[in-house]
Amino acid sequence: MMYQKNLANNGPNPNTKTPLEGYEDLVFLKNIISSPNIHAGDYTYYDDRRYGAKNFEENNVLYNYQPDRVKLVFGKFCAIAAETKFIMTGDHKLDAISTYPFPIFKNGWESLYDVNQLPIRGDIIVKNDVWFGYNSMVRNGVTIGNGAIIGANAFVVKDVPDYAIVAGNPAKIVKMRFDEKNIARLLEIAWWDWDIEKINSKLPAICSLDIESLGDD
Repeated sequence: MMYQKNLANNGPNPNTKTPLEGYEDLVFLKNIISSPNIHAGDYTYYDDRRYGAKNFEENNVLYNYQPDRVKLVFGKFCAIAAETKFIMTGDHKLDAISTYPFPIFKNGWESLYDVNQLPIRGDIIVKNDVWFGYNSMVRNGVTIGNGAIIGANAFVVKDVPDYAIVAGNPAKIVKMRFDEKNIARLLEIAWWDWDIEKINSKLPAICSLDIESLGDD
């Protein structure tokens, strides 16, 4: 099936902070981020009516104490529900009898070890077109693949494959959204990297299961 371009314009301006007229609690993240170790692609948004989406860095990016050691990177077209959280650092010492963080209280305890040199598993990388359900959580060192869905209240502690649906604590794969052949095709197409004019012309296919038409030039 071939789709004709029938949309009047090219959608919202990705460089605006609040793309929904009259609603201030949904933001395109890239336009409100100030931390040098947090990056977001075009159209990736956060929605939080309760605490305010503009407070994303303060409320949702946890323990971001060492921006030179860990990054949080979002691709394009990610949808992040309220109270989703990302754990940047804050790990406790595991190679000891006690995990209690004695050095942070100083008064002589700071000489035990340097809490700023505790191991960090790595960056949090979120690829494109990922949907985070309400109150989900992701720890550092995790990569979430393109087209993945993170269930509400899930705690993601390991990598999530492209187009996987995960849920639970710890999060586990519930199902794959497509078979291997179609996943490979979607990754080859990589519609999120098209210019907005082409995306706009293909939106009827993107918003359906018509992968064949999505790949037509």
